[in-house]
Amino acid sequence: MSHSLTNAALARQRFNEAFTHRRFQVRRQWVIGALLITILIGISSVIGEVNLVHLWDRLPRFTSYFGRMVPELSWATLWPDLARWYWNGWVWLSALWQTILIAIYATLIGIVFGYIASFLGARNLSPHPSYTFFTRRLMELARTVPELVFAVLFVYSFGLGPLAGVLAIGLHSMGALGKLFADVAENVDLEQVKGVRSTGASWSQTMVFGVTPQVLPDYLSYGLLRLEINVRAASILGFVGAGGIGQELYTAVKSFNHTDISAIVIMLIISVIIIDSFCSWVRGRVIGRDNLKAI
Repeated sequence: MSHSLTNAALARQRFNEAFTHRRFQVRRQWVIGALLITILIGISSVIGEVNLVHLWDRLPRFTSYFGRMVPELSWATLWPDLARWYWNGWVWLSALWQTILIAIYATLIGIVFGYIASFLGARNLSPHPSYTFFTRRLMELARTVPELVFAVLFVYSFGLGPLAGVLAIGLHSMGALGKLFADVAENVDLEQVKGVRSTGASWSQTMVFGVTPQVLPDYLSYGLLRLEINVRAASILGFVGAGGIGQELYTAVKSFNHTDISAIVIMLIISVIIIDSFCSWVRGRVIGRDNLKAI
């Protein structure tokens, strides 16, 4: 009896020692991690020339800038005040519609070419490993270069206007969507693919009838998400002459018309909310409301 008690005490002691040692290791890892993060933040602040004193001194200027963007509104003269605030509303609305069209066309380009590239870039579906390698490198190049850089190149090549914006955002969307689509395609059920292939279907027919039905909901979800992103991206490309509401926003910023800036930004926010609601509705119709609730 005493021998068994001694063994139990030894086991308990070993467990406590192992637990204490493990807790010490965890604490040491946390301390080392916090120290490394602190060192990296310090190095980044030095390289980035972060000056907290300067930041604190200039902070009132930052807040006052937003204060100048708020128009003078009163209940007694609300409609005249709103009319003065949106004095150029129809022009801005037309430019905003052009921005949305740029995003729609660019997203369609990204979806179509990303759809094709996804099958070539999927390791389990590509006809040859070399196709996978070159397709993935091409998609990496397309999504690594910022849209603004592409926009500058296309503006230089094709001139000012929305065409440069469509090409710039479309190329970047192809790289981003192609990567997401390829990752989804690599998780398909290969038994269904083999079943379609056994009927004598070609590779392209197998991708259309054997793979597409499996990946369509995810492709649609990513495509709609990209549409929301592209609306915001298209609004910025106007700064380099690629059309859309960005040109009006750049003009307002350059002219120090602060209330015009807030009016345009509010229009952009409302448009993004509407597009987000529309995309959610489409996803609900395709995927099903019950599946969305379950998620």
